[in-house]
Amino acid sequence: MPQLELTPELDYQSAVYRDAYSRINAIVIEGEEEAFDNYQRLAELMPDHKDQLIGLSKMESRHKKGFQACGRNLSVEPDMAFAKEFFADLHRNFQEAAAQGKIVTCLLIQSLIIECFAISAYNIYIPVADDFARKITEGVVKDEYLHLNFGEEWLKANFEASKAELEEANRQNLPLVWRMLNQVENDAKELGMEKEALVEDFMISYGEALSNIGFTTRDIMRMSAYGLSAA
Repeated sequence: MPQLELTPELDYQSAVYRDAYSRINAIVIEGEEEAFDNYQRLAELMPDHKDQLIGLSKMESRHKKGFQACGRNLSVEPDMAFAKEFFADLHRNFQEAAAQGKIVTCLLIQSLIIECFAISAYNIYIPVADDFARKITEGVVKDEYLHLNFGEEWLKANFEASKAELEEANRQNLPLVWRMLNQVENDAKELGMEKEALVEDFMISYGEALSNIGFTTRDIMRMSAYGLSAA
């Protein structure tokens, strides 16, 4: 890809890179931990799919260990306090929805928003990652598409009954993604990741997921606008 040739060589051992990496690495570790917990909770809420959901949660746990190894490889201590705060609003919304038995909202947060967020971040990161992290991240991305697929398939099969709740959950949660992207813009840039590319990749992944579930292009444009209103 020619545009990568214009990117100045990243110094993975520089103080500036390592400082930014301490927060980005923590975010991916915490994201995988959140996903592990969320799939465990969904397994309780969806007993018919318990085995599959437990399997997905174990996969997330393996991903977390992989990203912890990436931090150790660069001798960087992840800033987990920052990462917990970063996910706090999505975490709270998932917990509240789960307490109310709102499976559709839980699936939108975990299987669509968090997975699309992760996939877009990993796709943008892979070309600029150090060799060790690139191998780990490439393996993780393949798995994440399976997780996205679970939520998509269930919501597609239950689309008419889920549509109104999906739209409400989108309205509540999509703006949070924009705030999260703004929050890490500078750190991501230090790692060679441009915010515009992250936004574009996320919107494409999220739009495709909504389309696969059954929303029309017009619906998707309207739903996407809720995120842009928070930009």
